Amino acid sequence: MSTAKLIILGSANAIPDRQHENTHLLVVGSTRTVLVDCVGSPIVRLQEAGIDPHRLTDLLLTHFHPDHVSGTPQLLLNLWLMGHRSPLNIYGLPHTLDRLETLMGLYGWSNWPDFFPVTFVRLSEAEATPVLDEQEFKIQVSPVQHFIPTLAVRFDFLRSGKSVVYSSDTEPCAPLVRLAAGVDILIHEASGHPPGHSSAAQAGDTARQAEVGALVLIHYPTGKFANPDLATEAKQTFAGPVSLATDFMSIDF
Repeated sequence: MSTAKLIILGSANAIPDRQHENTHLLVVGSTRTVLVDCVGSPIVRLQEAGIDPHRLTDLLLTHFHPDHVSGTPQLLLNLWLMGHRSPLNIYGLPHTLDRLETLMGLYGWSNWPDFFPVTFVRLSEAEATPVLDEQEFKIQVSPVQHFIPTLAVRFDFLRSGKSVVYSSDTEPCAPLVRLAAGVDILIHEASGHPPGHSSAAQAGDTARQAEVGALVLIHYPTGKFANPDLATEAKQTFAGPVSLATDFMSIDF
C-alpha cells in the first residue's frame, strides 16, 4: 500500500534566499498530486523534490500575492511545452482566480495550440469548504485574516487517520482555530506581528487554542532578516513540539 506524503517545497516569507524558496507545498498520493501555491520555477522545484511534473493533478492557490502565485504562468507554460496532456484543476477564491485568468489572458494563452485541459474551480468563503474527497485524503479550506481574501487548508489523510492544517498568511483568527481543531500538525506562518500576519508566539497560541499535536513554523524571515529564536518564542505559548519547516522536508502519512 502506497503512503501519501506532504513535501515542503519552500519555507520563506515573501523574501526568499538560496536555502529557502517562498512558501509552497505539495501533497502526493497514488492518484492525486496537489500543489498548494506556486512560485519560483515550479518544474525545477518539483524535479528537485523527485516528483515528475506530469503527475500534477491539482493546484490550490491560497491567495493572489506574488509570493504565492507568481510561478503559475511558468508552470502552465512549461507543462504545455513539455507535452503535458492530462487535465489540471486550479482551485481558489473568486478574488484569486479572476485575477489569474486575467493574467493568463495577457499572456494570450488561449492561442497556445493543443493546450491541455485546465478547469478553474472557484471556492466559497464559507468555513470548512470541501475541495477534494479522494480515497487517500480529503481537503477543506476556510477563510483567514490577511490583507486580501485568503484560505487556510486542511488535509485529512484517510488511511493513517492523520491530519494537517496549513495556515497560509494570516493574523490570529477564530476560523483558523476551528479548522485546525485537534489536528496532528499545524503548519503556521511566522512572518511577524499583525496586521495580516502572525508572530511565532501568536502561532503557538493558535496551536494551543486548537489543541494540535505539533506546530511547524513556516513563511518565516530568512537571510539577514532571520530570527534564530522563532521556535523558542512559539514554545512560550504552546507546550507541544515545535519545529521549523525546511525546504524539501517530507512527512509521510
